[in-house]
Amino acid sequence: MFRVLIIDDDQNIRLFFETLLAKMGCETFTAKSVKEAKALSSQKDFDIILLDLELPDGNGLDIMPDLVALPSAPEIIIITGTGDARGAEIAFKNGAWDFVQKPFRLDDVSLPIQRALHYRKEKLSSPELVILKRSKIIGESPALKRCLDEVGKAASTDAGVLVTGETGTGKELFSKAIHENSKRASKPFVAVDCASLTESLIESTLFGHEKGAFTGAVYKQDGLIVQADGGTLMLDEVGDLPLSIQKALLRTLQERSVRRLGGKKEIKVDIRLISATNLNLDQLVKENLFREDFLYRIRAMEIHLPALRDRGNDIEEIVLKKVHELSNRYNLEPKAISKTLFETLMSNPWPGNIRELLNVLEYTLASAGSDPTLVPKHLPPNYRLSTLTFESFSAVQQQDTQAMANDALDSDTDFPSLNACREQLEKNYLTRLMKKAGGDRKTACRLSGVSQARLYALLNKYNLPGFGSYQ
Repeated sequence: MFRVLIIDDDQNIRLFFETLLAKMGCETFTAKSVKEAKALSSQKDFDIILLDLELPDGNGLDIMPDLVALPSAPEIIIITGTGDARGAEIAFKNGAWDFVQKPFRLDDVSLPIQRALHYRKEKLSSPELVILKRSKIIGESPALKRCLDEVGKAASTDAGVLVTGETGTGKELFSKAIHENSKRASKPFVAVDCASLTESLIESTLFGHEKGAFTGAVYKQDGLIVQADGGTLMLDEVGDLPLSIQKALLRTLQERSVRRLGGKKEIKVDIRLISATNLNLDQLVKENLFREDFLYRIRAMEIHLPALRDRGNDIEEIVLKKVHELSNRYNLEPKAISKTLFETLMSNPWPGNIRELLNVLEYTLASAGSDPTLVPKHLPPNYRLSTLTFESFSAVQQQDTQAMANDALDSDTDFPSLNACREQLEKNYLTRLMKKAGGDRKTACRLSGVSQARLYALLNKYNLPGFGSYQ
């Protein structure tokens, strides 16, 4: 018997669904508030949850991530009288099965429920899923688990996958995880950094060349596409690919063949393509900097990776495991980690994400030397100031937010969004960073843990002066 949780503050609605679900052979439980829903969902496993959005003590969308992350992974059907397109979009992004608006007809709600029950029956009767190979991906936060679920789905197909996220979030690790869990796992995984190659060099690197095809081509060479035959080709920073290369790659994907530079023979290839970027490719398409047909081809599926700051306590697990790995690598005695060090690390914003954190841990171990316990004293000086910096940034953010709010009220527009406030904070951080670095490129990248390409992109995003202008 399937269990269904009905979350609605309207007694008549609850009674209607109890009657309908009883006829479908389901066991029902009801909650009329967010508090009751949390209590029930923590005590029992449910197959389906019918969720109203407007509840006496909160909005249903606010608890939806917690419901999706329940051990039983229930299917959630939103049933509300106050929903709109934006609410439906948020619900679907969080994994809702369906979105039904009140008032509704019987078929409007009975069909989604029947389909969800049928899906649930098939899902529970199917063979157990193979445990996912994580490829060194660390963490158990809900945000990370959702991405791992998507990795499992992507690994079961040969469709093109686009992995997006900020710099340093682990896009190559996730790409490897897709490959290692796919039927191509025994074949090559070949990654290429598109941002580090010139247009002429990337063409030769990807497609290969014949002897004498260009100056310096003293022998024939296969490209990375041929080297990846049977396996997976990963295009990192795919947004930096020139349009001409995008066109050539699109032909290769469609024809399943490649021709070396200077060659006449078509070479058959069988590759799975995974692409990664921290850029907004849809915006690049609008600016005619990226081919729309190529984007459709590489984005049959998309996995967006969360920033480290959005992964909760994952940072503790990452620190513990990485300190252990680094200690073994450098033949150091095992190190204890103080609570204050964790607190200091947790208070940092980590704009460079995991890559930045790992660089800091390398420094910390070197700084600790033979000390048995890692403490904030061993951190780089600018990270030790994180609490003070955070308070300073908070004050700036509060002032900026208040100013934006006042402007909004004066102009009778919407209150500023959280993203707008975050962008203002990011802009302030970049300005302070460049002043701190004295306009020196390497110093700015070292302090922030951000790559040169990412730093340039952020400076351009906020129209900030370039290097050398912060004396």
